[in-house]
Amino acid sequence: MRSNRSSRCKFSAQCMFSFSGITNLKNRIHEGLLDDDLRKSAYEVVLACMLFSGVEIYSTERRKKEKGSRFLSGLKNKRDKRHVESESTEHLKIIDTIRIQMQISEATDTFIRRRLTQFAMGKSYGQIDVPQLSIVLLTALLRTDFPSEKSYLHWKNRQANVLEELLSSDHKKTEKQMIRASLAKIRNPEEWDIKMSPSERSDVLLTLRQVALTFTSIPVRFGVEGETYYWTTGYHLNIRLYEKLLFGVFDVLEDGKLIEEAKEILKFARLTWSMLGITEKLHHALFAWVLFQQFIATEEAILLDYAICEVEKVLSTEVYNEKEVDYMKSLMCSTIRDECEIRLDLLRSIFSSISSWCDSKLQDYHLHFSQKPSFFERVLKMGLSTGIQDFVPHGNSEFTGYRLPNEIVTRKIRTYIEKTLDAACNRVTGVATNGSMKNKTHPLATLASELKLIAEKDLSIFSPVLHRWYPQCAMVSARTLHQFYGEILNPFVKNITHPTEDVRKVLPAAYALEHCLIELYSSACKGSSSHHGLEFEHYPIAEISRSLILDWVVAQHERILQWTGRTFDLEDWEPLSSQRKQAASAVEVFRIIEETVDLFFEWSIPMDITHLQALLSIIFHSLDAYLSKVVSQLVEKQNLYPPTPPLTRYKEATFPIVKKKMAESLIIDDNIYKNLDNLTASKLCIILNTYRYIQKQIDVLEEGIRKSWESVKLYQIDRHSIEKTPETLETTDVNGESVSELFVATLDCIKDSAAHAIRKTSDFLGAKIVFWDMRDSFLYYLYHGGVEGNRFEGVLPEFDKVLNNICGLIDGTIRDLVVSSIWKASLEGLMWVLLDGGPSRAFSDLDIEKIEEDFNMLKDLFVADGEGLPRSLVEEEAKFCNKILSLFSLETESLIQMLMASSEHISVGVNNYKYGQRYLGDAHTLIRVLCHKKDKEASKFLKRHYRLPPSSEYDETSVENSSLSSPLVADIMKKSMSFRWSDKSHSSFRSIRKKFQEATWK
Repeated sequence: MRSNRSSRCKFSAQCMFSFSGITNLKNRIHEGLLDDDLRKSAYEVVLACMLFSGVEIYSTERRKKEKGSRFLSGLKNKRDKRHVESESTEHLKIIDTIRIQMQISEATDTFIRRRLTQFAMGKSYGQIDVPQLSIVLLTALLRTDFPSEKSYLHWKNRQANVLEELLSSDHKKTEKQMIRASLAKIRNPEEWDIKMSPSERSDVLLTLRQVALTFTSIPVRFGVEGETYYWTTGYHLNIRLYEKLLFGVFDVLEDGKLIEEAKEILKFARLTWSMLGITEKLHHALFAWVLFQQFIATEEAILLDYAICEVEKVLSTEVYNEKEVDYMKSLMCSTIRDECEIRLDLLRSIFSSISSWCDSKLQDYHLHFSQKPSFFERVLKMGLSTGIQDFVPHGNSEFTGYRLPNEIVTRKIRTYIEKTLDAACNRVTGVATNGSMKNKTHPLATLASELKLIAEKDLSIFSPVLHRWYPQCAMVSARTLHQFYGEILNPFVKNITHPTEDVRKVLPAAYALEHCLIELYSSACKGSSSHHGLEFEHYPIAEISRSLILDWVVAQHERILQWTGRTFDLEDWEPLSSQRKQAASAVEVFRIIEETVDLFFEWSIPMDITHLQALLSIIFHSLDAYLSKVVSQLVEKQNLYPPTPPLTRYKEATFPIVKKKMAESLIIDDNIYKNLDNLTASKLCIILNTYRYIQKQIDVLEEGIRKSWESVKLYQIDRHSIEKTPETLETTDVNGESVSELFVATLDCIKDSAAHAIRKTSDFLGAKIVFWDMRDSFLYYLYHGGVEGNRFEGVLPEFDKVLNNICGLIDGTIRDLVVSSIWKASLEGLMWVLLDGGPSRAFSDLDIEKIEEDFNMLKDLFVADGEGLPRSLVEEEAKFCNKILSLFSLETESLIQMLMASSEHISVGVNNYKYGQRYLGDAHTLIRVLCHKKDKEASKFLKRHYRLPPSSEYDETSVENSSLSSPLVADIMKKSMSFRWSDKSHSSFRSIRKKFQEATWK
């Protein structure tokens, strides 16, 4: 169980000083009177005052109460809300509660009540003083009334100490010697209890009683109603006894709370006023002091609220009694203030002690109230209320308790602010120095961050409270902090020549601090019709930020390009995972870019659109350089296509002849072969996924940059609006037309480049699969030497495997695009087989039907039962191939007529052939249909008009490179496709025939 005494010790430790008035009184009290002694004496006083006020303190039921019940059981009964016997009256319950609160044992309480009741029998109710009370108890109580010798001796010595305290002043030397001799006999256990007879003890007590009565008969000094001699001569003890009574209203188990019976206890304490010399004003002052001490010990805010109410009662007393004022002024105490001892009356001493404690906290309110801001306003109110007193009468009868002149309040609060900020700045300077050494951060950056925290607390916690008494408080705080940091910052700024890591840390922190200080300063103007311009100059950050950031951006560009190059060189073009199918180098490039963007916006200092343009520019050039490196891996598409065989007319060999060997293929550079081998379908899929990843990340990057830029500009707009300056930004639309144009010129261009790269690489992938990877299994196998033995069933498994592999690797958003490219390349390959298949391929009408069946199988493969390409897309791309097959089904005579008509159109300039496309009526297409048509009429026509050699003259196992001998085929090769023809040809039918003849003769 905690005692009130332990609470008081806690208070003294926390306050670092004690109530000087009480301390002075304590020093005057006999050294043998401890806190426990005063508490027990206070309980005897309140019982005596109740008794002589007509309140019953010892009932019949009390005598019947069980003797064995002790303090703890009584406390338990109180805590469990048990009531004493139903026959007891309410005031007896309150008396029992007081006993428990004063920590008096039930046995001691019983004999004290009994002896006092016996003494009062037959006596009229009247006034009694403390010396008489002690003498009465010494007369009535014997050794046998106490449970032990020790308790008896302690009680007897306490009574002697009280008498000595009250009877030893204002006497002649002989009288003092007589009093001391009598008290010495009482204190001597052997003499008092053994040697002296009852009559001798009575004589000693009679002597003391006569002295006490003599003092009682002395005329009072001030004429206050009920005043006695002991009001003034014994006030130091009286005040301490009353203080102990007031402490009884606190729960002994939860000393931060008042008990439910507090009001009743205070009502009974009022009965002691006439004995102890307490007036109403003095009661409120002492109760405020007791509550305040308990608040310090427990930190219960409600106690401080109660204390403030008591102070207000002291200050708001309207009735002015000159006699009472003179009386209270006579109760002098010495107190320590600013390390000097001063003498004040009791009331001023109480207020001075409270005010001193409040001042000690309020002069560093950031330290003491940051963690418990709810205490700040209460302590401030208490400090202001007790800090300045005006107890001078106004008029003849009115006493104006307390008024706070505005200029004094202003001066006090300004002192609080200045001393608090001075202490806070000294603290954070040390924190910045030590913290920077640990965290390797520049001290100025750390200092700015710490000062910003102080400013934010001022803005949110302290200034709104201080503003009620001192409207300019926020301005004082802002100016002080701004000046303090500015004096340290300016030398650093003057030495800045280029962006360093220290500069990157210090300037943003300083800029953020200044913004917070501007907001703090401007908060004083809110709700006020008057406008106060800023009374401090801005830190010179904006002046150097433009060139500083641009220099930094340029340096970052070089770093990104170097890192991008190293990352690309290490790329192995393997997917990161089954879910992340892009290349690791692209992820790393964007990580670097995003890191740069974050660092850019972490500058958090004034920026304009030039800085955004510089940032987007380095992003554009970095990504463009990466895209260029990736795209440069591709080789020219024309290297994928096989050489075009010579044009022949169909003829079966009737007898063995020596067949012509086809020339070797055109030699391709070794590096191209190496690149083609390295560009596997899997690698090309990863490249395509990487392009798509770039497109997606560009959108994410743009969104992030726009949001960050919007935050930067809104921050600047907000700063200008807070300052109420006429300055305006270039536009209030932070994502306006000029900003959008920057994104279009940079990031949108990268997205377009990535889209173009996807199309180019997709076309290359389709052509490579068909014309390079599947050249032997598709181009050279399909229908070679006849349709029946080399049909599409032999190609389908490999096609299916390739498509499954592609679909498993490619990003889902571009899957259809890539598969569509393969489909187009497959159609292109089929056209090559049908039109440029060489001497080994000739097709009859029956063969065309089988080819059409194979073609339908190929379309079904790409449709994949609805899981592949849309049927409509497949059919749309297959239209031309279907038309070519239909040409093979036409009569030879019709084809010849179409060829002649096409040649006549060419001769008159009506050319319906465009680059990269083949038309059904194209002369070049029609000639090839005739060359591969297994028909004698067609062969005769080609022999007669073009003198083409028969197919039987060529070895079917070799491929002749007619690109070396045929100008027509060479022209085809330049156009990268075997069936592409020059759109500049305006030759007539004869000139076309002559070209084919020349090609054949060579």
